[in-house]
Amino acid sequence: MSVLDNWQQWKDFLEERLHQGEAEGMDSKTVSDVAYQVGEYLSNEVEPKNDQEKVLSDLWHVASEEEQHAIANMMVKLVEKD
Repeated sequence: MSVLDNWQQWKDFLEERLHQGEAEGMDSKTVSDVAYQVGEYLSNEVEPKNDQEKVLSDLWHVASEEEQHAIANMMVKLVEKD
């Protein structure tokens, strides 16, 4: 099963990558930039696998670049709080 098949697994995967980046010394700006790049990649290359990812994909596609950065930052905050 792919991490994209299940919302909780996806959030857990993101949280693990976030902690890994922080442990390697990534600052919050770099984390934010990487989160945006991941969002761009997923938007362009990966078909949403569940309802939550479909909502994020739809929001990403209608958002401006600034709003996309905000979405990426909110995903970072979401996994930090879990």
